[in-house]
Amino acid sequence: MSDEARSAAGAGVKKRASRLPFLDWTRGLAAFIMLQGHTFHSFLRPELRDTGTYIISQFVGGIAPAIFLFLTGVTLAFLMHRLERQRLPRIDRVIAALRRAGYLFALAFAFRFQLWLFAWPQSPWTDLLRVDILNCMGVGLAAVACLAALTNEQRVHAGVVVGLLIACAAPLIPSPDPNSTPNLLQAYFAPDYRYFSFFPWASFVGFGVSGGAILRQVPTTESVYMHRTMQWAAIIGFGLVISAQYFSNLPYSLYSSTDFWLNSPGLVLIKVGIILLLLSLAFLWTHHGAGQGWSWVRLLGTNSLLVYWVHIELVYGRWFGYWKERLTLTQCAIASLVLIMAMIGLAE
Repeated sequence: MSDEARSAAGAGVKKRASRLPFLDWTRGLAAFIMLQGHTFHSFLRPELRDTGTYIISQFVGGIAPAIFLFLTGVTLAFLMHRLERQRLPRIDRVIAALRRAGYLFALAFAFRFQLWLFAWPQSPWTDLLRVDILNCMGVGLAAVACLAALTNEQRVHAGVVVGLLIACAAPLIPSPDPNSTPNLLQAYFAPDYRYFSFFPWASFVGFGVSGGAILRQVPTTESVYMHRTMQWAAIIGFGLVISAQYFSNLPYSLYSSTDFWLNSPGLVLIKVGIILLLLSLAFLWTHHGAGQGWSWVRLLGTNSLLVYWVHIELVYGRWFGYWKERLTLTQCAIASLVLIMAMIGLAE
C-alpha cells in the first residue's frame, strides 16, 4: 500500500472513530417517530383524530423536530470547535458558520421547489415560500453564528443563554392574524401551528450548541468521562421535565397570555429534558447494548435528510392522495410500518 493510501485509510479510521454513534442513533429515533407521526397526520380519518392513539402519535411525533434542531446545533458546535482548534480568526469562524446556515437555506428552497414542481399545477406558487424545518434550521444557525467567535468553554454558557432568550421571548411575539394575508416575515418569526417559526423553535439550536460544546470538552478516549456526562444529562433532563411541568401548571404566569402547545417556554424546556434523556439512553444502548453492529435506527439517522426529503413527498404528495384522510387506526399503523421499512431500504 502506498503512503497516500495509508494516509487516506488512517484519516478514514480517525473520522469514524471521532463520530459519536449515539448522536446518529438519537437522530434515527427522531426519524422513526417522525415517519409514524406524519403517516397518521396525513392518512387517518378525521372522525378518528380524537382518539388516544392519534393524540399520542402526534405528541410523540412533535418531539422529532426538536431533536433535529438540537442535533443541528450540536453539529454546528463541532464545526465551531474544529475551526477554533485550527486557530482561524474569529471573523472567519463566524463566516464559516454563516455558510453552514446558507447551505441549509439552499436545501430548504430546493426542497420546497421540488414539492411545488411535483404537485404542479394544483400547487399555488405561495407553497414555495412555506417555512419548513429546514428554513428554521437556516435562520437558527444564522442567529447563533456569532457564537463561533467565542471559545468552546464560553459557548457552553452562551448556547444556554441564547436558547432561553428565544424560548422566553416567544410568548411576547404577537401571533399572526389568520384572516389576513400570510406575511413571510410573520411566518418566519411569529409562533404559528402551521410553520416552524424562529420563536420558539430556534431555541433548540441554541441549546444544541451548548450540548455540542460540552461534548467537545469530554475526552472521548476515556469512556468514564462520557459516562459521567451522560449521567448528568439524564439527571438534568429528568429535572427539566419535572420542574418545567410543575411551573407550567401554576395558576399564575409572567406573561399576559400564552399557549402551552405553541409558544410556552415550559414546553421547550420539557422537550429539551426529553432530548437529554434520549441522548443518555442512546449512549447506553450504543456503548453497552447491541449498538456497535448494524442498526436500522442508526441507518435512518445517518441518512435523515434523504429520509425526510423522500417521505414528505410520499406522505403529503399526490402519489397516495386517494388514501388521504381515509384510513383507520390499524391501516395507518400498517402504512407507518411499510413506510419505515421503505425508508430503511432507501437508506441502506
